[in-house]
Parts: sequence; structure tokens; C-alpha cells
Amino acid sequence: MEHSVQIGVNVPNFGPGTDPATLERWARVVEGLGFDLLMVSDHVTVTPDVAEQYPSPFYEPFTTLAWLAGITKRIRIGTTVLIMPYRHPLLTARMATSLHLLSGGRFVLGVGVGWARQEFEALGVPFNRRGAMTDDYLAAVRAHWDQDVAEHHGPFADFTGVHTAPRPDGLPIWVGGNSDAAMRRAIRYGDAWHPISFTMPWFREALVRLRAEGQVALAPRIKLRLTDTPLTAEDRRAGEGTLGQVSADLEELREFGAETVVLDPFGGDPEETRHPERHWSALATVIDQLKK
Repeated sequence: MEHSVQIGVNVPNFGPGTDPATLERWARVVEGLGFDLLMVSDHVTVTPDVAEQYPSPFYEPFTTLAWLAGITKRIRIGTTVLIMPYRHPLLTARMATSLHLLSGGRFVLGVGVGWARQEFEALGVPFNRRGAMTDDYLAAVRAHWDQDVAEHHGPFADFTGVHTAPRPDGLPIWVGGNSDAAMRRAIRYGDAWHPISFTMPWFREALVRLRAEGQVALAPRIKLRLTDTPLTAEDRRAGEGTLGQVSADLEELREFGAETVVLDPFGGDPEETRHPERHWSALATVIDQLKK
């Protein structure tokens, strides 16, 4: 495979095996192996629905990435994804700008609408309006970056006379989500569409729908699960299977025009976070194959 697509890694910032020392090791391993991007997830409070998949401790993404930016030198850092309705858009814009500047221009703001209903309830955010809130907040963030003195009047964010700094060069917005609404949101407000965990047949069909709506860069996140024998089920997700199957998925995504592909080695069992070495081995195997 011609390595023209950048490869990132979704690093677990949660779970019983995760602590500052483990996060530091993750960062040094991922950067040392030659990956281009390190990303972490977002939850504000660990409600029961969150805890089933991502139990405590859960390290807040902006704080964690600011710390990891000081540990690393080259690798980009980002969120996959920041849950947009959880924070006022002026706060999100300010934190993203600060992190991008403090990291030397290495931050990627990946955003999404969220899914954990109990977490929305705990934060007092209307779950059923999360899509509309995300659209309005993204418009507000862009107003904050694009205007000398920002003004925005939306259904959820309303402000005027806010003194701002321009959007820093190279700070992209990736819009996550696999729905048609997410595609439209990416085209309207984002710099890339960031679908997560899918099969290749689904992606081929989704790409047709996306391009019928408009043009936007591609930055998908796929699973990483290496197997000794090929997976033949129709529901095999991209990034799962033998090294040959994973390499073929990456090659196909490159041919479709993906600028970055993020690998997610977390398989869903929180106990995996106690043994990151197995994930590091899989990542090393894939990056070695890509370098050939």
C-alpha cells in the first residue's frame, strides 16, 4: 500500500487499567511507532449507560490531550468525538483554539451528537434535541472564529459582541456519525466526515449518498482486530480480520479518498485496558505492514 493516507489511533482514556502512567505509555508507543494522530473519547459524567461500556476512571479529553501534547513532539492529537451539546459553543471554541495553539498546531476537533441518554439527563441537556443543538453549536463556533466581533442568534446559543481571535490555521472540525444527518452536518459545518465502526459495503453505499449531497474530506474511524484466519461474515467490520483483510480495507479507504483513517483497537471489554500490550502489538503489526 502506498502510504499516502495518515493513520491515527483511538487511545482508551477510560477503564480500570487506565491511569496517567498508562496514558503516557500509550502516547509514547503510538508516536514511537510512527502513527500520525492520537485521539481520545469524551464523556462528562459516567452514568450507568456510559459505565457499561466506558467505566471510570474517565479522563476528560481537553485536559488529557493538553497533558499528552507536552509529552509528545510530533503526533497530532484530537477528539473522537467531543459530544457537542454538552458544552457551550463559546467554551468549546476557546478550549479548542487554546489546545491547538499550545500544542503547536496539532489539534483535531472531532465532534458528535452523543448517545448516552442518562448522561444527557444528568447534565440537563435535552436528548431529543441533540442533533439540532449540535448544528446550532457548530454554527456558533464558526461565528466565533470567523467574525472579528462574534454574533450568533440560534435556538440554543444566542450571543453578540463577543471579542474573538480568528480560527487558528490547521484546526479542522471532523463531524462524526454514520447517519445521513451526520453527513449533511459534515458538509455544512465540518472539514471532514468521520464515520465510526462500519462495514465496507455500508461505507461504499454511504459514500454515494454523501457525494450526492456535496463534497467533504473523509476521515473514518475503523476497528482494529487482527485474526489468524479470514473473517467471511457479511457483517465483518472494516479493520477486522487477517492482516491482509485489514490492509485491503485501508487500501480501499485510501482509494476512496480518505485523508486520515483512525484505528480503534478497543474491543469493548473494559478489562482490556489492563493489558494494553496486546493492542500495541497489533498496532505495530499494522504499521510495519504499511511501511513495506
